[in-house]
Amino acid sequence: MTRAVFLDHPSLDLGDLDLAPLRQVFGTLVLHEQTAPQQVAERLKGAQVAISNKVKLDAATFAACPELKLVLIAATGTNNVDLDAARAHGVTVCNCQGYGTPSVAQHTLMLLLALATRLPDYQAAVRAGRWQQSSQFCLLDFPIVELEGKTLGLLGHGELGSAVAQLARAFGMRVLLGLLPGRPARDGRLPLDELLPQVDALTLHCPLTEETRHLIGARELGLMKPGAFLINTARGGLVDEQALADALRAGHLGGAATDVLSVEPPKDGNPLLAADIPRLIVTPHSAWGSREARQRIVGQLAENAAAFGRGEPMRVVS
Repeated sequence: MTRAVFLDHPSLDLGDLDLAPLRQVFGTLVLHEQTAPQQVAERLKGAQVAISNKVKLDAATFAACPELKLVLIAATGTNNVDLDAARAHGVTVCNCQGYGTPSVAQHTLMLLLALATRLPDYQAAVRAGRWQQSSQFCLLDFPIVELEGKTLGLLGHGELGSAVAQLARAFGMRVLLGLLPGRPARDGRLPLDELLPQVDALTLHCPLTEETRHLIGARELGLMKPGAFLINTARGGLVDEQALADALRAGHLGGAATDVLSVEPPKDGNPLLAADIPRLIVTPHSAWGSREARQRIVGQLAENAAAFGRGEPMRVVS
């Protein structure tokens, strides 16, 4: 009988998911709401499979849990697992991939549309009674931008970036692709300094690496057109957050929206959470979280476990 322990189950399931695929593949499935670092090894004793979204599994954990054979990450990122230690202890690690593409792509376009139509400003104006007091039938205090005919720049053109490009083209946008630092030159990819002055909106869909950390800083923001939009649904560290706050306060950008911050949750504050920053939308890393996307994760976790049991592991990262 295979025993599996999900260390932070509510980080995936809000009570709205069908866990039957997981229960069917394991003899026993133990669910924990939260697991503190000092509880990890104890809870995994006797388990062959660990499931974790964000709970860290380090070298000490693998040393203390010799029966552990498989780690299933309920996400794509692997930074919560010491992959070298897992490999040294003969533990296979598998992640989930591509589950959130429709959800994140629509969230990206939602943020862009909200900036272009000044949705937050108009909502605030109505709540403040300004429409009710207007001398005209409509209130048009905030300039509205049409996406039709505008240029969208994409940094990161994998599955997610491609989905965003498809949606943008449906709105009549022209799409340009940027070349990421450290990548070889290739047809159809523009160097960053050539891309930024051309785009009316820039959206980020690339991984956070040492080469892409602070990919968009004060210099890059200065290269963008006055009035351009910046959207980040990738990783907070891609953007120099203080530089973005300064650029928005200075009025150079038309607006920015981010679903990610450099530290999450931002318990110790963040430059982008200051109350005086204009034209900024911050959402709480929720772009991925549609019920459909989270159910796909359940399905992939079950697929990964079943494939490992057959001796044909899939989505292996270590």
